[in-house]
Amino acid sequence: MDVDAKVWYLYHSGFAVQTARHFLIFDYWRDKPKGAGIESGVIDPAALRGQDVVVFVSHRHGDHYNRCILQWKNDIPRLRLILSDDIRRVDGALMVGPGGTLVQPDLAVQALASNDEGVAFIVDVDNLRIFHAGDLNWWHWEGEPDDYNEGMATSYKSQIDKLAGKPLDLAFVPVDPRLEKQYAWEIDYLMRTAEVRHAIPMHFGNDSSIVGRLLEDGISRSYRDRILSFTKRGEMKEI
Repeated sequence: MDVDAKVWYLYHSGFAVQTARHFLIFDYWRDKPKGAGIESGVIDPAALRGQDVVVFVSHRHGDHYNRCILQWKNDIPRLRLILSDDIRRVDGALMVGPGGTLVQPDLAVQALASNDEGVAFIVDVDNLRIFHAGDLNWWHWEGEPDDYNEGMATSYKSQIDKLAGKPLDLAFVPVDPRLEKQYAWEIDYLMRTAEVRHAIPMHFGNDSSIVGRLLEDGISRSYRDRILSFTKRGEMKEI
């Protein structure tokens, strides 16, 4: 079977995707234990020397952005950083804000507006389309006023609706256990709105049990066969 990509779970919302000609890294945060290697969910930049590496950061929150990536140029000559413009400008980085686009000879990036901080990414590269939601989510919190939760629903749906008619090969989407009964609303809306080949839950920190819960929940019955389950740092799957 031909392999279109390899995907590694790094931690929380951090993933690496190796395509035919690129090595993509999204929202890398947890870089310990030092020197452990990708099989433990840690990026060793020296191991990527010679590869065409693109690092994406969806926003400035500490659980999505580790400034260690700014030092990787020493080890990775062909390194590009694509950062949300809520992050302080970095020399040499490509900055993109909500609604922005970046078009380069080998890839194209569209940024959707997050309803928390920063952006979500749509990346077209090597005949794949990859969506990484960052902190764009249906943030429905128990105890918040109705108008707050309704506003979050509206803002989330308005961005996900832009994915209709854009088939996605990979979609990384928050499934946050802190949202309690509402934990799956965001992935459910995405799967019913867009054509998604593989959906990957993220943003669950240490509580990976939420992935198993989703797969057993009746809400996912019609699309659970398209959910890729990652629960252990360094876990790799081929698509």
